[in-house]
Amino acid sequence: MNVSVLGAGGWGTALSLLLNDNGASVTLWAYKKEYADELAMVRENRTYLHGVTIPPGIQITSDMELAVDRADVVVASIPSQYMRSQLDRIADHDFRNKIFVNTAKGIEAASLCTMSEVVGESLKHFPKENYVVLSGPSHAEEVSRRMPTAIVAASHHRKSAELVQKLFMNGYFRVYLNRDVKGVELCGSFKNVIALAAGMSDGAGYGDNTKAALMTRGMVEITRLGEELGAHHKTFSGLAGMGDLIVTCMSRYSRNRFVGEQVAAGRKLEEVLGEIKMVAEGVPTARAAHQLARKHKVEMPIMEQVNKVLYEGKDPQKAVDDLMRRPAKDEY
Repeated sequence: MNVSVLGAGGWGTALSLLLNDNGASVTLWAYKKEYADELAMVRENRTYLHGVTIPPGIQITSDMELAVDRADVVVASIPSQYMRSQLDRIADHDFRNKIFVNTAKGIEAASLCTMSEVVGESLKHFPKENYVVLSGPSHAEEVSRRMPTAIVAASHHRKSAELVQKLFMNGYFRVYLNRDVKGVELCGSFKNVIALAAGMSDGAGYGDNTKAALMTRGMVEITRLGEELGAHHKTFSGLAGMGDLIVTCMSRYSRNRFVGEQVAAGRKLEEVLGEIKMVAEGVPTARAAHQLARKHKVEMPIMEQVNKVLYEGKDPQKAVDDLMRRPAKDEY
């Protein structure tokens, strides 16, 4: 099967390696020609996956139209805030016989759209049943080194999800099926905001108790808003929900946790974002989640405080204190 991966960051590169292991004919698309030429020459993604070799069987290009033309399956590993502008370049392509796999975890800030909605609006010849979202606890640094990982593939059309499951699954990468596209997308997006809160807790000098409380109550908020937006409650306790929340809040690889930690340590948000090499999806999604919560009248105190720290300069310790002093209530 011919598979083109759009996006040569850490995750796009890791998935290319995985698909190559599985016998697919893989093309990896990079946004800049200079970067594509470097990857093709050194056969290593030194920026995002230092020390991991890119096999010669993986073709590397900066020509998106060429990559999409030759593909049976298109895997989009493009940050959510750039997804629409990149897909606009291939808007007229016929996707009726192509599966589109999204791996981005974010809400488009300007429109409050999920990525399935962005794809549906951007591609003119794209049937809804060809869309699959691939999500779960999966750091590129570990997948590229063949460490055991389990995620979910969600689609409105079971055969599309089954095709993706078969394409990606192997001895170190296990794929479960899910029908809740909206829930899987929202889990992957909102967990990044809670990871920012977990990082802020670390940066403020708090301990495991505090982080556990933020993660658990954060999942309550994610589920509350997700169900209001039409997601299924079971999704939030699965790999795309609790599983991804755990790894993103706890891991040393987590960009969002790192950004929260640095902001709580006193650094400016713009300075931290300028320093990291990869996109911290939780930063724009925090604002989008807050707007969605207000629009649908859903109470989300942790996400509200994250926004105040990020965008209003509120002290993280004061934010935690305000959360702790909220009126007493039942857990459920």
